[in-house]
Amino acid sequence: MTATIRLLDAAKARTAIPDLCEVLADCVNGGASVGFMQPYTNADAEPYWQGVADAVASGATLLFVAEIDGRPVGTVQVGAAQMPNQPHRGDLKKLLVHRSARGKGLARLLMDTAEREAAAHGKTLLVLDTATGSEAEAIYPRLGWERVGVIPDYAMWPEGGLCATTFFYKRVA
Repeated sequence: MTATIRLLDAAKARTAIPDLCEVLADCVNGGASVGFMQPYTNADAEPYWQGVADAVASGATLLFVAEIDGRPVGTVQVGAAQMPNQPHRGDLKKLLVHRSARGKGLARLLMDTAEREAAAHGKTLLVLDTATGSEAEAIYPRLGWERVGVIPDYAMWPEGGLCATTFFYKRVA
């Protein structure tokens, strides 16, 4: 397996939408609490990815994909547009790896690239949130992220029911 991590411009983001829809739908239907409810289809995901592509075009978002054999199987975003008093901060969003591509180190590759590019774009502090008790929560401390705390009943699991959310931060340079 040869994985490639790429930062997409708006045109490439729009071209990747069908594959990104597949990744998002697979993750939501697999139980990932990333803002959407089950059942979730590729068609449900399309408006979300259109909005992300628009945010890439405006410079508000950096969109990264992990590709195997030229096909996107993972993604992560950095929200780069912040309020005037937070130009140094970025929001890490939607670390997603298709279930068929997990266990290959793609999350680490995506995160390493996102952190490096965020720093290159002037970000020195990144923040993220994830469902408490999820598989994803265990990833971030292994990648050097610091746990800040937990808010109970912050969101819902995609199959229903409230879940707590854990917040993390990482300084990058």
